Amino acid sequence: MTYRSTYQAAATVAPAIESHFERLLQAALLQGGDELAPAPSIGVISSVIDVAFWASLRKEESRSPKISLAYLPPQLAGQPLVFQERILLTPYVLTKLAPAVERSGIHLGIWDDENGDLYVWGTTRSIPDCCFVLEVIEPGLLVVKHRRIKGFGKFINVAVLKGDEIKIIDEDSKSLPDCPAMLTSLIDYNSPTGWNDSVNMLVQLAASMRAHGHGGILLVVPKDNDTWRDSIIHPITYPVTPAFDELRKLMEQKVSGHDLVHWQEEVNRTVENVAGLTAVDGATIINDEMELLAFGAKIGLSSNGGSVEQMLVTEPVIGNIGMVIHPSQNGGTRHLSAAQFVFNQRDAVALVSSQDGRFTVFSWSPCEGIVHAHYVDALLL
Repeated sequence: MTYRSTYQAAATVAPAIESHFERLLQAALLQGGDELAPAPSIGVISSVIDVAFWASLRKEESRSPKISLAYLPPQLAGQPLVFQERILLTPYVLTKLAPAVERSGIHLGIWDDENGDLYVWGTTRSIPDCCFVLEVIEPGLLVVKHRRIKGFGKFINVAVLKGDEIKIIDEDSKSLPDCPAMLTSLIDYNSPTGWNDSVNMLVQLAASMRAHGHGGILLVVPKDNDTWRDSIIHPITYPVTPAFDELRKLMEQKVSGHDLVHWQEEVNRTVENVAGLTAVDGATIINDEMELLAFGAKIGLSSNGGSVEQMLVTEPVIGNIGMVIHPSQNGGTRHLSAAQFVFNQRDAVALVSSQDGRFTVFSWSPCEGIVHAHYVDALLL
């Protein structure tokens, strides 16, 4: 018996997700990939999303479930934990199993039998490239994602569903003029980003900033240019002297296979340390080699430039239309000061995290001659 979807958004978004995974699998095969996860069908996608959505609205011991589901057979899962008996995939089952698998990196393995019924076969920490993954973030909020092809770091988000709101990531956004490297990395599953890449480090910092929930600003300035100081009120509250360069040193390390896990743990700890500073009132400042220069810094009006009067706002999701607005319409003080900083320091990038989870990347667009605000929270979930 095939599961019948009752969550309307699941059926609506399934065709676009199926097309994405078909393109992903073709790209991986062209790059010589092997032991790839199979592309999910529309029926599988719709059913998995439906079950996960209804499970997300339930509670177990007063806690909402946080679950990661991976669609693959056990033989593709490395060293999985396999249950003796298959368990039919239902909202009730997911709610009951959620407490055991809510920690990061653990996936519930699901597959379908000869009758087309989906079942849970066990758990795994290892999944192959192209594997369809669905994460339950909070009640009613689901994210479809997968690991980048032959890559490391954050998974690539494909679609975000929140109740009846659907956001399908626009893969063509990476081809737009002046698209920041960080945004390209978050969208492009062919991006050759590795753990020891400054762009990927910036992605990890952004994800950690969003996770701590306090809000904050991270300014990324050029290594050999001190003009950014003209846009900071002096004295700086918490300057760092000498610059904290642990992330740069970690990026420069040559890591062998057996040292990779330990090295990644060191990266995670250092990223959390630096990202945690953004919770302090004011801006945290790093250079483009990931060296920490200061935190708690107050952004001011540069003596060499005027006030920012307009900016372009976009979100890399299908159907989004960019709008030119006054920066004061974009949010609170953090967003306005970040836009002002980038307007005056056009070779810098500003990352702004709000307490409500909204995340914006500000960069200067030479083609448009304007500050460009990229809403990227759909990419960081």
